[in-house]
Amino acid sequence: MLASETEPGSAVEISALDVALWGVLPYIMVVVLVGGLVWRYKYDQFGWTTRSSQLYESRLLRIASPLFHFGLLAVIAGHFFGLVIPMAWTQAVGMSQDFYHFNALFVGGIAGVGTLGGILLLIYRRRTTGPVFMATTTNDKTMYVVLTAAIVFGLWTTLASVFEGEHGHNYRETVAPWFRSLFVLQPDIAAMAAAPFSFHLHTLVGMALFIIWPFTRLVHAFTAPFHYLFRPYIVYRSRDRDRNGGTAGAPAARTSNVAARRGWSAVGTRDRDTRNR
Repeated sequence: MLASETEPGSAVEISALDVALWGVLPYIMVVVLVGGLVWRYKYDQFGWTTRSSQLYESRLLRIASPLFHFGLLAVIAGHFFGLVIPMAWTQAVGMSQDFYHFNALFVGGIAGVGTLGGILLLIYRRRTTGPVFMATTTNDKTMYVVLTAAIVFGLWTTLASVFEGEHGHNYRETVAPWFRSLFVLQPDIAAMAAAPFSFHLHTLVGMALFIIWPFTRLVHAFTAPFHYLFRPYIVYRSRDRDRNGGTAGAPAARTSNVAARRGWSAVGTRDRDTRNR
């Protein structure tokens, strides 16, 4: 056993298991995640998709999908705010711990319940719609179990903080410093070891989710088509024109100094224009 101090006067014993879980496993997770994504993109580009099943059933999907995705975005934002931004920074701008705690519980609780409701509806839809269920792989079934577990354990830590009140654990003094220390390659194992079991369990399930991520339909999150937001809803095409204003194939085009291409060319589709160069 190793001893370390998270705060002055408080010693925390660090076991070999703590070193493996909080000092080694996070980096193994990153290697598997990055390596798996590279492998999947290289050998399974046609499988890099959500395998959309909207054609089979859309009534439940219209409710479940936005509920899950928007709830998940709020959950990710909450994790970023709580883990990445140090507590000293929020206190420096005048945000008290009580105010932060209330907002974290209120917003986090709503986001967590919405995300859980969305994923449960998606699972119900996938299980009760025959063609959708038949298109679900074993890896995706595992993903649904791990993802649901991560959401449930996250809500568990949130509800536990509500019932414990002032005596609840402040993860910004343990989990958050450990998380930030990983990026400087100096994991604060003692800080994470001092966190309660519920936070350990939630963190482990979260790392398991990222480990299996490249091998499930979740890979589509890394290739979200953001450029579609800036494309016209209807893609117009027009014939090539020469400098004199004639269309390709017209007499004016034959007399032009620049030969015009025949046929139609894409207008406003930068991704296709770049690919054809």
